[in-house]
Amino acid sequence: MPMSAQEIEDLLRESFPKAKIQVEGDDGVHMSAMVVDESFRGLNRVQQQRAVYAALKGKMDGTQGELHALALTTRAPD
Repeated sequence: MPMSAQEIEDLLRESFPKAKIQVEGDDGVHMSAMVVDESFRGLNRVQQQRAVYAALKGKMDGTQGELHALALTTRAPD
Protein backbone atom coordinates (compact mmCIF):
# COMPACT_ATOMS: atom_id res chain seq x y z
CA MET A 1 0.00 0.00 0.00
CA PRO A 2 1.52 3.36 -1.02
CA MET A 3 2.35 5.97 1.59
CA SER A 4 1.11 9.55 1.56
CA ALA A 5 3.45 12.49 1.97
CA GLN A 6 1.79 13.18 5.33
CA GLU A 7 2.46 9.63 6.58
CA ILE A 8 6.12 9.98 5.66
CA GLU A 9 6.35 13.37 7.34
CA ASP A 10 4.69 12.01 10.48
CA LEU A 11 7.26 9.19 10.73
CA LEU A 12 10.13 11.62 10.21
CA ARG A 13 8.67 14.06 12.74
CA GLU A 14 8.81 11.37 15.45
CA SER A 15 12.60 11.21 15.12
CA PHE A 16 13.21 14.83 14.15
CA PRO A 17 10.58 16.87 16.05
CA LYS A 18 12.20 20.27 15.47
CA ALA A 19 13.30 19.68 11.88
CA LYS A 20 12.19 21.51 8.80
CA ILE A 21 10.63 18.69 6.79
CA GLN A 22 9.19 18.87 3.31
CA VAL A 23 7.87 15.75 1.59
CA GLU A 24 6.70 15.77 -2.03
CA GLY A 25 5.35 13.27 -4.50
CA ASP A 26 1.90 12.20 -5.51
CA ASP A 27 2.14 8.52 -6.39
CA GLY A 28 2.91 7.31 -2.85
CA VAL A 29 5.77 5.16 -4.12
CA HIS A 30 8.37 7.55 -5.56
CA MET A 31 8.74 10.49 -3.20
CA SER A 32 11.24 13.16 -2.24
CA ALA A 33 12.00 14.59 1.18
CA MET A 34 14.08 17.42 2.55
CA VAL A 35 15.03 17.19 6.22
CA VAL A 36 16.96 20.04 7.86
CA ASP A 37 17.82 19.28 11.47
CA GLU A 38 20.42 20.35 14.00
CA SER A 39 21.15 16.70 14.83
CA PHE A 40 22.84 16.42 11.42
CA ARG A 41 25.57 18.91 12.36
CA GLY A 42 28.96 17.20 12.14
CA LEU A 43 27.57 14.14 10.35
CA ASN A 44 28.46 13.33 6.77
CA ARG A 45 25.72 12.90 4.17
CA VAL A 46 25.66 9.09 4.48
CA GLN A 47 25.22 9.30 8.26
CA GLN A 48 22.43 11.86 7.86
CA GLN A 49 20.59 9.74 5.33
CA ARG A 50 20.96 6.59 7.43
CA ALA A 51 19.29 8.46 10.30
CA VAL A 52 16.38 9.38 8.02
CA TYR A 53 16.00 5.81 6.74
CA ALA A 54 16.03 4.53 10.33
CA ALA A 55 13.22 6.98 11.13
CA LEU A 56 11.12 5.38 8.39
CA LYS A 57 10.99 2.19 10.47
CA GLY A 58 11.39 -0.35 7.70
CA LYS A 59 8.90 1.21 5.28
CA MET A 60 11.55 1.00 2.51
CA ASP A 61 12.84 -2.48 3.35
CA GLY A 62 12.90 -5.12 0.65
CA THR A 63 10.61 -5.65 -2.28
CA GLN A 64 7.55 -5.51 -0.03
CA GLY A 65 8.36 -2.05 1.36
CA GLU A 66 5.56 0.50 1.21
CA LEU A 67 7.90 3.15 -0.17
CA HIS A 68 9.93 2.19 -3.23
CA ALA A 69 12.07 5.31 -3.72
CA LEU A 70 12.79 8.38 -1.64
CA ALA A 71 15.06 11.10 -3.00
CA LEU A 72 16.63 12.68 0.08
CA THR A 73 18.14 16.05 0.80
CA THR A 74 19.52 16.33 4.33
CA ARG A 75 21.56 19.01 6.08
CA ALA A 76 22.03 20.93 9.29
CA PRO A 77 20.48 24.41 9.48
CA ASP A 78 22.59 27.34 8.20
